[in-house]
Amino acid sequence: MAAAKKAVLGPLVGAVDQGTSSTRFLVFNSRTAELLSHHQVEIKQEFPREGWVEQDPKEILQSVYECIEKTCEKLGQLNIDISNIKAIGVSNQRETTVVWDKLTGEPLYNAVVWLDLRTQSTVENLSKRIPGNNNFVKSKTGLPLSTYFSAVKLRWLLDNVRKVQKAVEEDRALFGTIDSWLIWSLTGGANGGVHCTDVTNASRTMLFNIHSLEWDKELCEFFEIPMKILPNVRSSSEIYGLMKISHSLKAGALEGVPISGCLGDQSAALVGQMCFQDGEAKNTYGTGCFLLCNTGRKCVFSEHGLLTTVAYKLGRDKPVYYALEGSVAIAGAVIRWLRDNLGIIKTSEEIEKLAKEVGTSYGCYFVPAFSGLYAPYWEPSARGIICGLTQFTNKCHIAFAALEAVCFQTREILDAMNRDCGIPLSHLQVDGGMTNNKILMQLQADILYIPVVKPSMPETTALGAAMAAGAAEGVGVWSLEPEDLSAVTMERFEPQINAEESEIRYSTWKKAVMKSVGWVTTQSSESVYSWCFSGYPINDTNSWIPKMRALCLMGESNDCLLM
Repeated sequence: MAAAKKAVLGPLVGAVDQGTSSTRFLVFNSRTAELLSHHQVEIKQEFPREGWVEQDPKEILQSVYECIEKTCEKLGQLNIDISNIKAIGVSNQRETTVVWDKLTGEPLYNAVVWLDLRTQSTVENLSKRIPGNNNFVKSKTGLPLSTYFSAVKLRWLLDNVRKVQKAVEEDRALFGTIDSWLIWSLTGGANGGVHCTDVTNASRTMLFNIHSLEWDKELCEFFEIPMKILPNVRSSSEIYGLMKISHSLKAGALEGVPISGCLGDQSAALVGQMCFQDGEAKNTYGTGCFLLCNTGRKCVFSEHGLLTTVAYKLGRDKPVYYALEGSVAIAGAVIRWLRDNLGIIKTSEEIEKLAKEVGTSYGCYFVPAFSGLYAPYWEPSARGIICGLTQFTNKCHIAFAALEAVCFQTREILDAMNRDCGIPLSHLQVDGGMTNNKILMQLQADILYIPVVKPSMPETTALGAAMAAGAAEGVGVWSLEPEDLSAVTMERFEPQINAEESEIRYSTWKKAVMKSVGWVTTQSSESVYSWCFSGYPINDTNSWIPKMRALCLMGESNDCLLM
């Protein structure tokens, strides 16, 4: 019996999945796509100032080592030989920016996370230099000029961190997104590490021409970024280098195994969901929420606030595929905020229980614009609000409203995508950690008014990175031919409310969104508090506005401003 099981196992592929909230290492059977074992470590986020979000690159790297080590131990306990692992793929949080010293391997500053807002003034200054009738940044990159992307974060580091400036002057500095930092470190670091990125991650920097698939000289000059610090751009599926022993990794586990797949997390999920045909789309629910639609080998530029991005390029000689993307900054992060900042829940899983207790938000709406609004608004002046509060409102209603907020944001993206593509999606494929929440999935089906389809194995981001790694030339243990791809069992959530109710809730949400816009002004640091749970008296007259309800304004910090 044991021998038969071993024969079925076949070659294995590992995947590093480094996200904003956690790091994981997962191992898959390349023949069946079955997940055999994994380990996860939560990652700290630091908020040194209002709107700033940072992480320690060394903590991120150490978490990768720990996850690899623990997963290998678990495989040993299952009597699975880790020498069967033939390749490793990397999937990562995108746009997060790291600069490090190539001689010492030391980061020169914390990683500036994609959510970070410190570059707003940089963005405003750069915007003035773009001719109104010729937005060459968007036409070359598919991206709006925003705090979201790496170029402005790198510009801030070059302007404000002396250690970074000095390292650039002395030719010691290397820049990369998290994939580059990890691949460089895992392939030897200061002792011969490979400094590279793939086309999907490069396409999120605002320095990369998505048509020529090269770093763009004009863009680098515009942002005043020295090209010598940029990584080499490779395809998403090829051997970049071999794992090297680290003192942090016991027994040199996986020494010499090729790292041969690299995809930004959302592209990895698109591959893992096997959305290889034009018009196929998926939505990933993680720290943020990201809906990608494969547009094939042509760039489709959105007229409704979406991004044009590189979906994947699965081999050096393979064609590049593009996608339209809707990005929501805060999805799972709102659950973490309720846990860490407000203490409404002790664990992220508790939110489903709270929401289930009431089954409604009771007219309470939550717009979690902690980092402004991303697609389709691209409105950095927005801040989070909870509105429609009454004295009846309790933490269960707020929990329910937080889950609804994720679904409403997805509806806005889906509407924009349907308008851009011309053919409405008949169903939505979903993945990511939040999809374990059945109330969220049912709410999503109700608010979209189309079925929501979830794979039984929700780790599609890691699966996509593993597929790219296993399929790489020189590895060849994973076939991406349609007839060889494993059939995936799905769970389906059908809408359970009528269309009219769905539209009423959605239109009220959009009203709340409009109230969140324009909060950040020159006087935004001043605190003003007022309560209006039962309507609001106007000055010292007897006039009241009974339709008013309390509204809570929030930034990334603990501050809650009642307006």
